[in-house]
Amino acid sequence: MNREDDHILVRQCLQGNQKAFEEIVERYHKIIFNVGLRVLNNAEDAADVTQTAFLKTYENLHRFNEKYKFFSWLYKIAVNESVNVLRQRKQTQGIDSGIVSTGKNPEETYKDVELSEKIQNALMKIELDYRVVIVLSHYQELSYDEISYVLDLPGKTVKSRLFTARKLLRDILRKEGVYD
Repeated sequence: MNREDDHILVRQCLQGNQKAFEEIVERYHKIIFNVGLRVLNNAEDAADVTQTAFLKTYENLHRFNEKYKFFSWLYKIAVNESVNVLRQRKQTQGIDSGIVSTGKNPEETYKDVELSEKIQNALMKIELDYRVVIVLSHYQELSYDEISYVLDLPGKTVKSRLFTARKLLRDILRKEGVYD
């Protein structure tokens, strides 16, 4: 997945090659779903956001600026869709534990699932602006510049929000006895 490969696929899509867009979806589907899942904490909503994000991407490919990374542009669309769903939603629903998959023994799996759920629950307690930077930085491993582009924020604001988000998350996890 490099920048030039993505740009070639985008150009092919714009020339009418539907297989090229299928390649884009195959390449980024799991990543976009995970962004939605981490922001929304709901597998069904994440699946809807993923579908909507790819639809909007396809409809707006002609607006993509090749001076940027394609995946950053796609992430931006997915994050915006996730935020829209959160704004429409009244209640937060629990994460579907059926999506966790490991090759560990039952006790290790239980501890991992339990810790993951505690972290996810703590993540859902912090404000959306802070939650999104944590998701993009720690779960999607985007750079500050990429997060800045995705969220349309100055780099210093991204760094500040990430610092604050980590502190908020750490404080919540301490209160719950997960972090010393």
